Amino acid sequence: MKAIVYERYGSPDVLRYADVERPTAGRGQVLVKVHAAALNFGDRAALRGEPHAIRLAMGLRRPRATILGRAIAGTVEAVGAGVTAFRPGDAVLTEVNQRGFAEYAVAPARHLTAKPEGVTFEQAATLPISGVAALQGLRLGEVGPGTRLLVNGASGGVGTFAVQLAKSFGADVTAACGGRNAELVRSIGADRVVDYTTDDVTAGDARFDVVFDLAGDRSLAAMRRVLIRKGTYIPSFGTGGRSLGPMPRLLRTMVTAPFVSQRLRPLVSTSRAAELDELAAMVAAGTLDPVIERSCPLSETADAIRFVEEHHARGKFVLTVGKA
Repeated sequence: MKAIVYERYGSPDVLRYADVERPTAGRGQVLVKVHAAALNFGDRAALRGEPHAIRLAMGLRRPRATILGRAIAGTVEAVGAGVTAFRPGDAVLTEVNQRGFAEYAVAPARHLTAKPEGVTFEQAATLPISGVAALQGLRLGEVGPGTRLLVNGASGGVGTFAVQLAKSFGADVTAACGGRNAELVRSIGADRVVDYTTDDVTAGDARFDVVFDLAGDRSLAAMRRVLIRKGTYIPSFGTGGRSLGPMPRLLRTMVTAPFVSQRLRPLVSTSRAAELDELAAMVAAGTLDPVIERSCPLSETADAIRFVEEHHARGKFVLTVGKA
């Protein structure tokens, strides 16, 4: 089968579209024929091995998993022993532990979600990781009717989901993003948009019940200033130094939390099939519309990553498998 392979950390130049052995499903596993896969920040981090701290888990000198990709959608090709919930031909979506940018991928059956009719494979592939992170972040902040919410970094993959989901929960949403993305963010439901290239959302008089920080471009002190006394700050971003990335700031947030009236709660997103079910049902019902800026064939993954790094994609970038 074809897959996106890399044997060393580096830029997209180290990626190869190559033939590799097709995996097989073991006990409790499902072999998925991949039709679409979504790019995520974690894929770029895994490619470059940055921040360097992640190499403790991924491989110190070279990546242990030599195929990128975590968010996929496709059809069941085969099932392993003990799997009864799925059968060949079923349309599914899931998060995998790397090895997703390929024609076939293996996943635990308990992590799979059935793709509803009317949801495209491209749409389905955007939901693992980004959609789940947005949903879990909003629930961590207890966002509901009347909540005054600031989404900082609203035009990216998680941000575009967060804006739509928050509006469906009845929140009043202020979205901070770059000027080129302002109309997009308004179109998906933001009540007001702040262009962070010209205005500092933390410098005004507005106060929020919840700040969902996906950009990490303002200090913790600045973010706390725009929160009400009992407000909630939820950081979830990958920016920071090459060695430790966002970890020093997240640690400062956790150390500060016991000493302030506001709730400081870093998001640690985890894959949950039940939440994927919920998100997929919302897409099928038309209440959630994944924002896909562009899609391209799997063979052009390196170019896709370059584009995302240079232009900061609006919403998601999707790789299609088995299409020209």
